[in-house]
Formats: sequence, structure tokens, C-alpha cells
Amino acid sequence: MSAVPPPPQPPPPAAGPPGSRPADSRNWAMAAHLSAFVVLLGVPLPFLGPLVIWLVRRDTDPYAAIHAREALNFQLTMVIVFTVGTIVTFVTAFILVGLLLIPVLIAAAVAWFVLVILAAIKAANGEHYRYPFTIRFVT
Repeated sequence: MSAVPPPPQPPPPAAGPPGSRPADSRNWAMAAHLSAFVVLLGVPLPFLGPLVIWLVRRDTDPYAAIHAREALNFQLTMVIVFTVGTIVTFVTAFILVGLLLIPVLIAAAVAWFVLVILAAIKAANGEHYRYPFTIRFVT
């Protein structure tokens, strides 16, 4: 029988109202989310930006580190979703059933775009954001 994992822990409580965080911290947090858009420039690894920001800021900026870790987990999850989805789509496309997965990949792409923008707005406003349906690789 497999053990049920505990529910995800909420982010640590914020110190003061959301808008009271330093602008530098909020900018790094926002950049952690928006850096995923390097894929639109042809860079195939959307998790590199969040990874670099998490590695650089994790010991000095807890707020930016939380957002960078969340963005990193989401981007890693989406890389897996797109990779598996693309492989399954191409393999099964020869049977015509794979064509039904194309709308799923399109929906995943739209969700990725919208959720990254939403997370960046929350970060810019000094608020915490947790992506839905994300595997938490980094804790």
C-alpha cells in the first residue's frame, strides 16, 4: 500500500503587508517567473532563469527565493508535460488517436503562458503565488 504524501505547505507568512517588500526583492521574484519566456527567443530550457535566480538569491532574499523555487518547480513540471505530451502525440499520431492530444498540448501552452504572467503580477505586487498542478521538485 502506498503512503499518501502530506499536503503542500503554504509559504511562510509575510512580514508586513504584501506591498511593503523592497522593490528589489519583488523585481527578482517577478524576474524568476518572467525569465521562463526565454523559450520565446529560442532558448529551449525555461527553467534556467528560475534556477539561476534561486541559486543566487536563496540565502539572501527569502521572498525572491520562494518565488524562484516555485517558478523552477513549475517550469520543470511543464518541461516534463510538454516532453511526454509531444512524444506521446507524435507516437500515437500515426494511429490518428494522437491528434486528439493536440488540443491538450495547446491548452497546456495557454495555461503555461497565463500562469507565468499571473505569478509575475503577484510577485510584482509583493504577494506569494503557488502554481497549481505543479510537482514540487525543489523544497
